[in-house]
Amino acid sequence: MDIIDLIKQQMTPDVINGLTEKIGAENPQQTESAVDAALAALVSSMKRQAADPERGNAFVNALDRDHDGSILDNVMDFIGGNFTGNSRAANGMGILNHLLGERQSGVFDMLSRISGLSNSQSGSLMAMLAPLVMGALGRQRRQAGLGIGDLFNLLNGAVQTNTQRAAHHSLIEKFLDADGDGSILDDLAGNLGKGLFNKFFGK
Repeated sequence: MDIIDLIKQQMTPDVINGLTEKIGAENPQQTESAVDAALAALVSSMKRQAADPERGNAFVNALDRDHDGSILDNVMDFIGGNFTGNSRAANGMGILNHLLGERQSGVFDMLSRISGLSNSQSGSLMAMLAPLVMGALGRQRRQAGLGIGDLFNLLNGAVQTNTQRAAHHSLIEKFLDADGDGSILDDLAGNLGKGLFNKFFGK
């Protein structure tokens, strides 16, 4: 099971409903579709962190320091703002700032075009999902003794698997490969992008 599927197991109807209420989405179905795209973007971004020697070391240090996986023990508490563990483990915007930097707004825009959420809603959703992905990776590292190369392989495997499953995962990869320069967003705004996403999300 890849890391995206592992997080999706946590997305029970109660969790989806909680996320829907938190971000102000139209309905749980919109949230569930947006979660899929948001997880793809997060995992792809983390793969790029793990592939860079300097950023990869900082990434592993963050996992060791702040992300032991306990945030996954009660996801509803976290969604409801009642997580009592390490505050840095729950700081989704802090994680996104480190992970995406100046590309953050472009990624939020991409998710908005995919899901129909506003940019603000997209950012809020990614900030709530980022600690869960980091928690899952931290737990995997501790349980299996994964090094930076193993983490890269884990993340890259998830990207490759999910790119084959759905067209929007492939376009997310292309967007991130383009360093957030907006060219792929232009493609998403075109008929080809709309056709692919509308088919996937049933719009």
